[in-house]
Amino acid sequence: MPFTVPKERWTAEVQTTTIGATEADGGTRTSTVTIGGDQSLPFLHFEGRTPYRPVIALEVLDEAPTQWPDALAEHYRDVWDDPAAWAQKAVDEFGADLICLRLVSADPQGTDASADDCAATITSVLEAVGVPLIIWGCGDDDKDNAIMPFCSQAAAGERVVLGAATEDNYKTICASALADGHLIINQSPLDINIQKQVSILVTDMGMSTDNIILYQTTGGLGYGVEYAYSIIERTRLAALGGDKMLQMPMLSIVGSEAWRVKEAWQSEEEAPEWGPLEKRGIIWEAATATFFLHAGSHLLVMWHPEAVNHVRQHIDELLAGQQT
Repeated sequence: MPFTVPKERWTAEVQTTTIGATEADGGTRTSTVTIGGDQSLPFLHFEGRTPYRPVIALEVLDEAPTQWPDALAEHYRDVWDDPAAWAQKAVDEFGADLICLRLVSADPQGTDASADDCAATITSVLEAVGVPLIIWGCGDDDKDNAIMPFCSQAAAGERVVLGAATEDNYKTICASALADGHLIINQSPLDINIQKQVSILVTDMGMSTDNIILYQTTGGLGYGVEYAYSIIERTRLAALGGDKMLQMPMLSIVGSEAWRVKEAWQSEEEAPEWGPLEKRGIIWEAATATFFLHAGSHLLVMWHPEAVNHVRQHIDELLAGQQT
C-alpha cells in the first residue's frame, strides 16, 4: 500500500525581517541579514520553504570579562580590552553574521559608563566591521533608558537592532528605534501572552511588525530548556496560524546561558566523570544552540567560535534536504 506523507496546511508564515543598511539604503554596512519567512515548523521542507538561513551573532562585551573559563577566554584575551578589535576578530576570523554588542560597562553597579562613552563604543564598532549590529543595554532599566537614545542616535541610519523592550519598560527604547530607523527586540519571560502583549504595546507606539524580533528568556541545556522549547514551538505555531503579534522572527541567547551552567566550567578535579574541561563548554553551547534551532529560533547569539562551527555545519545539514 502506498504511503502518503501527511502535510499540515498553514494559513500564514513567519514575517521576514532585514537587519542592517547598506550605502544604497542610507547606511554603511557592507552586508545585511534577512531572517524569517518560514512556511512550516522548522526544517520540515516537505511542508513549506525555509527561505532564509538561520544566522549567528557573536557577542562582544564593551569591557573585559572577569570570570570566563580558559577554554573560552583564550580566543578573546588579545582583544577583549577593545570592543572594536573584538568585533573585528569575531567577523574576520570567526565569520560572525552579526555582532551583538553588550553594554555591560553601563551597569550602575559596575563601571557605570556614561551615555557618551557607550555611544563612542558603538561608533568605533560600526567603523571596525561591516556586518549588522545588535545593541543590548546593561539590564538596568533606568540606566538603559538613559543611554539608549544616545546609542540609537550614534547608529542612526544603520538599521541596527536595539534590545530590549519589555512589558514594563518599552517606551524609551521604542521611541529611540522609531526616531533613528532601527529594529527592536521584544523581550518577555517564557510566556506567550506576555510576549504578545509586548508586541501590542510597541506596535501601538507605531513600530512596524517587520522591525520586531521576539526574544523569550531561556536557559542553557539541562536548565529548563524543555519548557523553553515548547514555548518557542507554540509561538511558531501561532505565527503559522495567523497571529500577527507572534509572527516575527525569534532570537535566542545561547553563549551566556550555556557557559553559566556548572557543567561548562566546573573543574575536572571536582567532576572527572564529566570529561575534559576544554571540550565540555563547547559541546554544551553547541547543543543548546541546536536545541533552539529545532524549536524555531532564527538568530542565535553565541560565544565560542568552535561551537559556532559545529552549529553552522548542522545548519548546512538541515538545509541540505530543501529543494531549490
